[in-house]
Amino acid sequence: SEILLVENTPPPSQYKTAIKTLPAWHFDLETARRSLCQQFSTLDLAGFGCDDFTLGLEAAGALLGYARLTQGQAIAHVRGIRVYAAESFVRMDAATRRNLEITQTLRGEAAPTLLSLLDTCASNMGSRLLNQWLHHPLRDRAALRARLDAVENLSAFCGVVHEQIKPCVDVERISARIALRSARPKDLSGLRDTLVQLPQLHGALQNNTSLLVAELAAAVLPDPELSTLLQRMLRAEPSSVLRDGGVIADGFDAELDELRGIQTNCGDFLLALETRERARSGIPTLKVEYNRVHGFYIEVTHAQAVNVPDDYRHRQTLKNAERYITPELKTFEDKALSANERALAREKLLYEQLLDQLAPHIAPLQRIAAAIAELDVLATFAERAATLNFSAPTFSDEAVLSIHNGRHPVVEAQVEQFIANDTHLHDQRQMLLITGPNMGGKSTYMRQVALITLLAHCGSFVPAGETVLGEIDQIFTRIGSSDDLASGRSTFMVEMTEAANILHHATEKSLVLVDEIGRGTSTFDGLALAYAIARHLLEVNRSYTLFATHYFELTRLSDQFTQLANVHLKAIEHQHSIVFLHSVNEGAANQSYGLQVAALAGVPNEVIKNARRQLRTLEQQSAMQNPQGDLFAAVAIPPNAQDSPEPVEHPAVAALRNAQPDELSPKAALEKLYQLKSLV
Repeated sequence: SEILLVENTPPPSQYKTAIKTLPAWHFDLETARRSLCQQFSTLDLAGFGCDDFTLGLEAAGALLGYARLTQGQAIAHVRGIRVYAAESFVRMDAATRRNLEITQTLRGEAAPTLLSLLDTCASNMGSRLLNQWLHHPLRDRAALRARLDAVENLSAFCGVVHEQIKPCVDVERISARIALRSARPKDLSGLRDTLVQLPQLHGALQNNTSLLVAELAAAVLPDPELSTLLQRMLRAEPSSVLRDGGVIADGFDAELDELRGIQTNCGDFLLALETRERARSGIPTLKVEYNRVHGFYIEVTHAQAVNVPDDYRHRQTLKNAERYITPELKTFEDKALSANERALAREKLLYEQLLDQLAPHIAPLQRIAAAIAELDVLATFAERAATLNFSAPTFSDEAVLSIHNGRHPVVEAQVEQFIANDTHLHDQRQMLLITGPNMGGKSTYMRQVALITLLAHCGSFVPAGETVLGEIDQIFTRIGSSDDLASGRSTFMVEMTEAANILHHATEKSLVLVDEIGRGTSTFDGLALAYAIARHLLEVNRSYTLFATHYFELTRLSDQFTQLANVHLKAIEHQHSIVFLHSVNEGAANQSYGLQVAALAGVPNEVIKNARRQLRTLEQQSAMQNPQGDLFAAVAIPPNAQDSPEPVEHPAVAALRNAQPDELSPKAALEKLYQLKSLV
């Protein structure tokens, strides 16, 4: 894939793909409008809903011109333009698509991802459509209910549907090749066989009670005239390339049959001619033969030369024989020697005529391809629902996001036993503040909520026992850490950029996942930012929010906001080791078990012991000095800070300040130490 840009435009750093720059005039609005109208054979673009667009039309015109340039011809199969309205889909930014690992893992691999788990489609057309649906989840409740009803009705027929679709070729791409006149003979023979197969697919689905399935089943029926044309013109097994011949069926064209007959029946003709000439001339030793140098000839011995008929023309004299040619043999020679070349030329002409005859059928073929692809995806959803124990989601007009026994479909497929968890969000419970140990499953839990929501808005069943969803307009994620060194952005800068995008655009209908915000800076800065971001999401955005953190101080937010609930991932510690239970429970966790996780990762025991000693020291210092204080305590600032009294010094600090170490004996120093300890 490529991105087209105007010359001298800085390339966007977030796209890791080829960049093609074009002169600015390629993006001229009026040129684009004329080009698009000419392509679609319309006076204007009002019928496509984009007549008043500017940037969109400029981009479309540049793309159309670039396609014509690369193909070297008109793009006849492009017959319209579609406007994608953002409000028609559940929006997801690039960070969200990456973090949810929809079609690519965080490491850039194709599996394991949501697509790799779901894609059991029987055709490439279905796989491409499934990819598109996963990246463009719908908000239209009527369309979603139609898909879900189709999936439910196909549960008993998904195997039959896939069995019927599997032999089908990629009709979508073959249609484009026909339009570009680059379709190979094998493409057309595959298309012919597919058109013969489709009535069986229609028959298998004609009694389905789903309106969507019934519409798609009707749409796959091909034009009988097209199917008949391909069957009449093409051989059952044509050659791979046209230049080898053997593409047009025998009996379709008399001239081609004659040329082929000359090639295949040359020996029979020569034997028959030899028999006739022996009888006519009375020469029993007469021979009709062929060589590459002299072509066809009649050979008689010198003794019989006086008996040759008058119409024989001398061609060559040998030591013991004379060679002749007749008008009949000359005519046959001309045909035979050029028959192969003429047959190939004739086949090429007939094949070009076939492509001309197929051109009016491109639009119907595209509709057939779309119907096959959609049936394939719906049947795949039905098969995956049965295999992976998915259930149908329910959509509600109320503000609710309720999932009972939800599971992460990709992680569940990778482990022996997956612990299902519930999620309940509504007007009075807008945010779940999630605490718990590292590796306890916080990120998995949050991602599974997003994936369940995504699948439901694709029209698929979901990995949960019961799911009720209110209206969702966007899904945002701020998960993991990564930098963008090419554009000079640090890990923390990327983190804050993603957080800013969420805070600016999330609405009360958005699903927001925030994981470990503020960890890329100092403890005080990070804690303050995490607190402020959580509070803004509660007070301003009012989104459905899952907020995972190791800042346990944030759990005190539930005292201020009743719409925030604390939940934690449970774990059990046993003899300096840890067992993750992966179950979500109400309430806040009491520790992160970071040292135990480090031990599981293989950090040397000596390092773990030193860390444990340092942790005790830090905890004691924190208890003595309390440098952090209470982040959520209300601080009263005096009207005139200069008139405020000096803080009272701790007695232990005063005693230590007044001590004179050089004047103390060992015994007196020990007594002073006991005194300081008693003061503390």
